[in-house]
Amino acid sequence: MTVVYLGFNALLYAVVGAWCTFAADRTARALGYASLDRAGQSEYLVIYGGLQLGLALAFALFAWNESFHRAGLLFALCLYGGIVVFRAATLWMYGPVPALTWAIAALELLLLLGAGALWLTREH
Repeated sequence: MTVVYLGFNALLYAVVGAWCTFAADRTARALGYASLDRAGQSEYLVIYGGLQLGLALAFALFAWNESFHRAGLLFALCLYGGIVVFRAATLWMYGPVPALTWAIAALELLLLLGAGALWLTREH
């Protein structure tokens, strides 16, 4: 089950990273970026393209090698733990937010819970 979870993360980040790279204007607007100057465009592509590609590769490596599964789950717990804390705070501070933001928040929470469940049921 761990390989499926880690592989899903790899696929998710690869697809979202590619989508944000090749449809940057459309995805930026959908995420709430009304306008980006040249520095903002660069930053958007670095984070939503480059970082997501790096995360996809990391999760693929974690999934591919069984000896990395434990590290992959720990990485996911750290990654999604931070994301969920900040997402919850920003939903409270800046709400109401569009449905897409809530959908992303729900996915992030599910990914955190999935990593937690796999971590707790794994033999370490």
